[in-house]
Amino acid sequence: MLLTLAACGGDGQAPDVLAPVEGFTAFVHLTSPAFESGSQIPTVFTCDGDDRSPALAWESIPTGTQSLALIMEDPDAPGGTWSHWVAYGLGTESSGLSEATADGMLEGKNDFGRTGYGGPCPPTGSDHRYFFRLYALDSAVDLEPGAIKSELFEAINGHVLGVGQIMGTYAR
Repeated sequence: MLLTLAACGGDGQAPDVLAPVEGFTAFVHLTSPAFESGSQIPTVFTCDGDDRSPALAWESIPTGTQSLALIMEDPDAPGGTWSHWVAYGLGTESSGLSEATADGMLEGKNDFGRTGYGGPCPPTGSDHRYFFRLYALDSAVDLEPGAIKSELFEAINGHVLGVGQIMGTYAR
């Protein structure tokens, strides 16, 4: 069975903002002490600030989870969904990530062409949504550092036990 998780946008529509993953059965509770889901991401975490990643916290990781993967993307980008952060290899012993850290994980290449986090940076005059998604996996991800989002989705397909999501907005 193929399931897709969607999140409501400001216009009431439920866009398909999560690439399809097979058969996950649990939802992970994902939060950030930096912003509430649906609210504006503070400037310090954007290209207009220090461009550092916000702290994230999670709970309700499904039993059997062997590793975690994280993707942050902007479905409102002019050229299509833009990946801002691709990370994998996170261990299950942690219940979150500190601000501005990549400790304990491998990072992939974002659509800015850089490895690691690239904060919100929408065109002037537009308000974009930024989805942080945490994937609980039944196995380790067999990718070298620097993988792109499509490679990560290919690697995790069929291994997702649960998904968590938080969405923040940013306008310039």
